[in-house]
Amino acid sequence: MFRRDFAKQLGAVLLTPSLIGKIRATAQTPSPSPSQSNMPHAMPSGSPLQIAMLVYPGMTALDLVAPQTIFTELMGTRVELVWKAKETVISDSGIPIVPTMTFADCPAEPDIVFVGGGTKGTWALMNDPAVIEFLQSRGAKAKLVTSVCTGSLVLGAAGLLNGYKATSHWVARDLLPLFGATPVNARVVEDRNRITGAGVTAGMDFALRIATRLRGEEYAQALQLANEYDPQPPFKSGNPQEATPKVRDFVTGYYAPAVAEARVQAMKARQRLGLG
Repeated sequence: MFRRDFAKQLGAVLLTPSLIGKIRATAQTPSPSPSQSNMPHAMPSGSPLQIAMLVYPGMTALDLVAPQTIFTELMGTRVELVWKAKETVISDSGIPIVPTMTFADCPAEPDIVFVGGGTKGTWALMNDPAVIEFLQSRGAKAKLVTSVCTGSLVLGAAGLLNGYKATSHWVARDLLPLFGATPVNARVVEDRNRITGAGVTAGMDFALRIATRLRGEEYAQALQLANEYDPQPPFKSGNPQEATPKVRDFVTGYYAPAVAEARVQAMKARQRLGLG
């Protein structure tokens, strides 16, 4: 409850009448009356933003946890962990994740659709009929279609990145053109209503970027401070450009079989989508 209470207090201090109007517009709720617009420190009203976060067996938990934390700290949101059934799924590191909503019960027009990544568990989604149908139907109507890490490959396999710039985990980013996407070497890539994050830990950068877009820069800065997000890694090896050749070659080789498997699934998806 502390985090929810913090978000309420934060909103009372930082949300200006003009920003409240933008939030209401984003949520497709009626514009405030003049008297409401002049109320200082008002809280957002109307229907909450619906955020559908796909969870599945074999996903990387950290791809999900950082964005989910920030999303729940935004006022006026309803965050759901969505899967085929409400049965616990196990992440690739063994952390159990309990879905809160099924595909069937998910709103037809969520405000945000999110997909995190992984390896084998993620590749299994790329041609899963139920997953593809869910993402195509919700993604076509969502205000923001988003991902972190190799979750972008699943968006691509659903035909949601064709003609868009996007990023992914660096070992798999070169697969994005198979879906008609333009790969970009960046921590977070925004192209219209598509927002994609790079590998794993980029989920926090990604989530704060969305917080800025929805609630403004000051609100996002306060969330960054509240979560003490002040990365100071012990090594300059967090991206292939800065890692030593020895480290880079080791990691590239380690992931090579997984990337080869992802390419097979990507080619199947490409053919299914009629892209070649």
